[in-house]
Amino acid sequence: MSLMSVSEVAEYLGVQEIRVERLERESLLVSKDKDAEGKPLFDKDDVQRYKEFAERIGGI
Repeated sequence: MSLMSVSEVAEYLGVQEIRVERLERESLLVSKDKDAEGKPLFDKDDVQRYKEFAERIGGI
């Protein structure tokens, strides 16, 4: 399992970091761990699946 930070996910999805934090808060992206600052870390495979799903339903 490869973990991605909020900033890495934001860059990958092409959105702002605040949007990634909101997706996590709304349980649309589920974090697997927390970093030293308490920010969520996401599984790369989950992020890729979310992006594919979001694109199919009309965008992120």
